[in-house]
Amino acid sequence: MMMSLIDSIDVSSMIGTLNKISQVQAVVQSQLKPGHDHDVIPGTNKPTLLKPGAEKILMMFGLTSEYEIIDRIEDYDKGIFAYTIRCVLSKNGQKITEGVGSCNSKENKYRWRWVKESDLPVGIDINSLKQRTNKWGKTEYQVENDEIYSQANTILKMAKKRAQIDATLTVASLSEVFTQDIEDMKELFQQENIETMTDVESKNIKLTFGKHKGKTIGEVYDEAPDYIEWLVQNTKDEVIRKACKMVLTPPKGNKGTQYKSNKDTSDVDPETGEIYNIPLPWDDNGDEDTQF
Repeated sequence: MMMSLIDSIDVSSMIGTLNKISQVQAVVQSQLKPGHDHDVIPGTNKPTLLKPGAEKILMMFGLTSEYEIIDRIEDYDKGIFAYTIRCVLSKNGQKITEGVGSCNSKENKYRWRWVKESDLPVGIDINSLKQRTNKWGKTEYQVENDEIYSQANTILKMAKKRAQIDATLTVASLSEVFTQDIEDMKELFQQENIETMTDVESKNIKLTFGKHKGKTIGEVYDEAPDYIEWLVQNTKDEVIRKACKMVLTPPKGNKGTQYKSNKDTSDVDPETGEIYNIPLPWDDNGDEDTQF
């Protein structure tokens, strides 16, 4: 049976199809915007396809999507909500492929919420709670989400999005190029990296954008410290911001000299060491570098 299947294959036609798939994949990649249509999650080697990217791909292929709830749990007494969605992609009324996605209220991002100490329930032991430092340097505590009922629709939409991306990745074998499994873990990865980052790790983080793309923060600091200062004030990536601050401020006891720019020292906060009012760095051609 296997040999008869192999014998029936037109090898030249197969090679042509595979070549065309590779060409389509290259076109799709060239049309998607990093950081918006797809993004790289720390610790992974393949970009994660995001919802805007999936929608753009469907438009490229002229595909329409239809959704069906194939399983649903809505328990208002226990606060449990779970949905499984099927997404069917079609063209001119003909089904092309389908994908499935699920989401439920027991996932960490929905089950828990972060609050300030002043908002904690009365009588709770803060030492028993998971803690984190937010981007303003304040301590927050993780507690059970008592507002899960208001997120039922959000959970349904997340299941729908996962189904759409799952279906989209089967088009032109795009799962070779993108992944989706860890998209929702970006925030978790980011917070863990911020909390546990060491001085060595901060210098070895590679930039994935801008004119110094591909270089580590340590390398850029040695070549263009002004650029590191600019990132502290302008990047939206909290991990990059934290790493740049660490590089600019050597640990206590380090006899190395902190970088000082040629700007007036009033640009440096004497309390925190933070640098502000940093002018924009410029590319060699005189254009402002805006890829942040």
